[in-house]
Amino acid sequence: MSEDFPLRKIIHVDMDAFYASVEELDNPELKGKPLAVGGSEKRGVVSAANYEARKFGVYSAMSSYLAKKNCPQLTFVKPRFHRYKEISHKIRSIFFEYTDLVEPLSLDEAYLDVTINKKGNPSATLIAQEIRQRISDEINLKASAGISINKFIAKVASDFNKPNGQKTINPEEVLQFLEDLEIRKFFGVGKVTAEKMYALGIFTGKELKEKSLDFLEGNFGKSGSHYYNVVRGIHHSPVKPHHTPKSVGAERTFSENLSSEIFMLERLEHIANELERRLKKSNIAGKTITLKIKYSDFTLQTRSKTLPYFIADSALILASAKELLYQQRMENSVRLLGISFSNLNTEKKKTEPKEDSVSIQLKFDF
Repeated sequence: MSEDFPLRKIIHVDMDAFYASVEELDNPELKGKPLAVGGSEKRGVVSAANYEARKFGVYSAMSSYLAKKNCPQLTFVKPRFHRYKEISHKIRSIFFEYTDLVEPLSLDEAYLDVTINKKGNPSATLIAQEIRQRISDEINLKASAGISINKFIAKVASDFNKPNGQKTINPEEVLQFLEDLEIRKFFGVGKVTAEKMYALGIFTGKELKEKSLDFLEGNFGKSGSHYYNVVRGIHHSPVKPHHTPKSVGAERTFSENLSSEIFMLERLEHIANELERRLKKSNIAGKTITLKIKYSDFTLQTRSKTLPYFIADSALILASAKELLYQQRMENSVRLLGISFSNLNTEKKKTEPKEDSVSIQLKFDF
């Protein structure tokens, strides 16, 4: 590593089945039973599932209907986000006792940079153990953790010993760990990308590493350079305590499918008003508007346009969404509509750092 990019000690803490675990915490009679947090069995979507439910193939983002079909004994509870936020704040208060460099990814996970920490503890591994023990003792919930030299590897590592475990990837282990890693376990490689990589003969990090930068950019566009770097242990993104959102959106799932565009416009007006509230609350405006449409057969379609100016006003949002709605005919009746903004006025141009190899400076106590 160069002095510009020294090795860091990064912990990724990920709560185990967080929403479902909070429900079990508040309702002990639910423990040990397959549990899903989400909407109704008929129309809803699973927000989270406990590990008993996952044994039956119940996962987040699955339709509640399919979840119940996979697991007839499944219990559904409605999400209580105010409660999850309350617990999340308690967990974060523990994080801040160790470092101010805390980057929440969501209510149930965060990165911590403990290279220099408030406890004066040189071991990120021991800090992660202590944090997980405190979450267990003080909040009665379980967490897993990954520990390594950057956010990417720490995130990957946190999945290895779930639930209620942790894994440390020491600096001298990084390159071999990444070479041995199955490509589908690389953070950011989803099902579609994994299938494309399989077709190209890429099944592990070792095979990914053998591909040239030109090859990866030719097949994966801008993501190609990301894959080229991360498999070499290069990921310089710092832990950012004040995360700037890249997009803001709002959406609604309807109790009955909508087949008339007139009814859709009524719903879009409510969504536009909610989106305006969120944008103005954060003093944000956007240029690129995206209309999200989920049909009754669960197929998903998005339509986007980029405006020449930033907007946050509901009337302008609705006018743009209306134009996207009428861009082409509906393929089916609609169960969900959403509007989101990207290309926000919070984004700043970043200069790309010079990439360095992690094969240098491996003597680093973890």
